Amino acid sequence: MLTLRVDAETVARTRLSPSPASESMAWLKLTAAAGRHPVFGDPGPLARASLAHPDVALLADLLPRDGDTYAPDLLTPQPGTGTRCRDLLDEQIAQIEAAAQEDLESQVFTYTRTHWSRPLRDTTRRIAESGRMQRRLANGFARFWRDTLAEGWPGLRSIIDQDIAHRATAIATRGVGRTLGALHPDIAWAGDAVTVAKPWDGEIEVTGRDLVFVPSVLSWPDVLIQVDTPGQFVLYYPAQRVGAARERVPGDIAQVVGDARAALLADLGTARSTAELATRSGYTPATVSYHLSALHRAGLVTKARAGRYVLYQRTAQAARLLEKATAG
Repeated sequence: MLTLRVDAETVARTRLSPSPASESMAWLKLTAAAGRHPVFGDPGPLARASLAHPDVALLADLLPRDGDTYAPDLLTPQPGTGTRCRDLLDEQIAQIEAAAQEDLESQVFTYTRTHWSRPLRDTTRRIAESGRMQRRLANGFARFWRDTLAEGWPGLRSIIDQDIAHRATAIATRGVGRTLGALHPDIAWAGDAVTVAKPWDGEIEVTGRDLVFVPSVLSWPDVLIQVDTPGQFVLYYPAQRVGAARERVPGDIAQVVGDARAALLADLGTARSTAELATRSGYTPATVSYHLSALHRAGLVTKARAGRYVLYQRTAQAARLLEKATAG
């Protein structure tokens, strides 16, 4: 049992928040392990294609696998108080890049050695020792987010916001303690502490600090706790409705590639140019080009030059995804 000892100031500073970083790391962990989410299924070809970027691969190498559970907390910084996704995202990226070298080495070297069944790769160790890891991890997070979750975030955020609204109503009617104690069977409120059922015992002082509760979607149904970064205390609990309803977030064809890319794929049964697709879809040529590049990296479209134009057409794999989505 893990006990988070709190005081009146902690209760006053307790808040609920989304975390783009935690959703990204959960999706990346599934992608790197070739796993499937129990609700949203396969992370999809765009997520797998993103792993080809060296900074995304470096980020994935710091995530647990083969039954291990520990991930460095610096990868999922405590979310700030911004309300817009861009604010939360930019702040978390900046926090990863600004992580103290001492904290990075403690988490990447010491804690992985304690909690992982596999050794840290030599190349990853050298990057950590060089002092360049923070910037590369921040870049890897930004790249993976852009490639895989940026378009699906409104659907994820809708689930998270509905959960937060539900908890806010519960706090107003039942009080903070009862609400926190009802987040999940593994979480309890003990008057001067929050307890979390874990296979190990520990007690941590959170007095006078922010305690942030984060509804999670892509790490559903797990309860996670992070306390290793000094001054940051975050508890992740499964958001409501995740197991009951599939929103338009990673899954089906729009889940796999996002709404804009799904629409482009649907129009690529015939080979078309960027300009033609822009006219037909209403997107700008630059936007169409960006999405086509991502779809090409994922092996979902082919491209071939025809005179002055480059023509794109969906692949057999993309056609199967569209057929499956239509049948569903």
